Parts: sequence; structure tokens; C-alpha cells
Amino acid sequence: MASKVAAIGLTAAALTVALLLSAQARAEGDPERGRKLAYTCHGCHGIPDYKNAYPMYSVPKLGGQHAQYIVAALNEYEAKARWHPTMQGLASTMTAQDKADIAAFFEGDAAVESSGEVVGTPPDVAQTCVACHGPDGVGILPEYPTLAGQHGDYISKALHDYRSGERQNAIMNGFATQLSDADIEAVAAHFARQKGLYTPSKR
Repeated sequence: MASKVAAIGLTAAALTVALLLSAQARAEGDPERGRKLAYTCHGCHGIPDYKNAYPMYSVPKLGGQHAQYIVAALNEYEAKARWHPTMQGLASTMTAQDKADIAAFFEGDAAVESSGEVVGTPPDVAQTCVACHGPDGVGILPEYPTLAGQHGDYISKALHDYRSGERQNAIMNGFATQLSDADIEAVAAHFARQKGLYTPSKR
């Protein structure tokens, strides 16, 4: 297990450097405009414990998520690097400014910050995750998603999609292919129990 984790860590570190070097500047978001634009989003993301119809899994919490990550996710839906017909359709209608504004609204007054406290004992395989997602699941850079408090079944679905290639990301595809089903469930459960993300209300 230790050698597997170390190998994944080296690969992730190298790809992380490449990602940072190629990162582009983002538009500044207007949360008030984003509040109005996010009206449609609240039909799913504004309902606590709301489930995707098929396949069934919890719709992700966006409250307190890094705005820059939300923009990146919307861009991946538009590019069809992530599978979800509704999200692909919505993302394709948005301008770069629309995405930045919606992301700023969901981030709220500030992105979730690390408490410095980890709930429970992380599984060994999660040690690789902390390089980007932090010990308690709070993304260490705004490009990285915060996982703390996210629905466990959503994290599990995302990891399965990265492993199968249904969701495309060079770093995560390489990492997820090394994970067993048991690894995925352990990682998902660990980050889900941390304190962080929340279901936003329409302010």
C-alpha cells in the first residue's frame, strides 16, 4: 500500500506542477449578478440531500466551494470532459463572466477554510489526496475542490467516473485508476465526515 501511495503521489505532484504552470487568469465574479443567474441552479443544488435521478447519487453541495474550481468544473462540462446532459447543456449557454459570477455567488462571502482539525482517522490511501485537497478536505489552492462535508456518494461517483474515464482530468484519472472499490468508499466516507461545504440558500 505504501509503495502504491508513494507512486501515485509522485505522479500527482508532477501533474500538479504542470497544471499550475498552464493555469490561466480568471474573470472576477460578481456574486450579486451570480445570485440572479443561479436561479436555475437552485432547482437541484439548493435543495438539501437532493438526488440525481439516474444514476442516483446526491447532487453536490456548492456552498463555500472555491469559485475558481466551480468555473473549471463548468468549463469541463461545456467541453464534455464531464458527463451530465443537464450540466453540459447549461454550461454551454454561459459566458465566461456568467460562470465567474455564479461561482462567486456559490463561494459566498469566503470559501470554506481549513479548521486544522481532522475528524476520524484518514485511510492510508487518502494520504495522497491531501497534497491537493488538504488533510481535512479543504482544497489548498482555489483550483482544487474542497471535499470536506461533501456527500460521500457524490465523491464516490466522481472517483468511479475518473477511474472509468467518463470524467476527464489528467491528475484524477491517473490517481483513480489505482483505486479499488474499497479504496474509493474509504476515501469518500472520510472526506464526507469532515466539516465544510453546505447547501446554499437563495439569498
